[in-house]
Amino acid sequence: MNYVAILVCAVLAMALGFVWYGPLFGKKWMEISGMDKVDAERRKEMMRGVWKLYLTQFLLALFQFFVLAWYVGTLEGISGGVHTAFSMWIAFIVPTIASTCMWNNDSAKVSWTKFFIQAGYQLALFLIAGWVLGAW
Repeated sequence: MNYVAILVCAVLAMALGFVWYGPLFGKKWMEISGMDKVDAERRKEMMRGVWKLYLTQFLLALFQFFVLAWYVGTLEGISGGVHTAFSMWIAFIVPTIASTCMWNNDSAKVSWTKFFIQAGYQLALFLIAGWVLGAW
């Protein structure tokens, strides 16, 4: 198991999240999450402790890619890594995100938007991670 590759995947997860939930879909995500209605003072207060959330997310990503690396290690090459990552995404990530989006009080439009933003991020992340882990 290549621990450097796992670390690289976790760093890439944070970078992709920054871009995905920032310039790409940040405004829409803020809107559907109700964050666009939060005043500047409350937002500033929320940002004070956000480092704990980023640290937790990073540690969860390390664990996630450690497990993915174990499965990718049973196959060979980039195609095996991407195939394994896609299989895990479609089998575990999609149903989990779908259930959290379905069972809420949001409209169908908001639920689908949340689903596509979150599932899209996870798909991009898993394909990149599968590629990195398969290449290493």
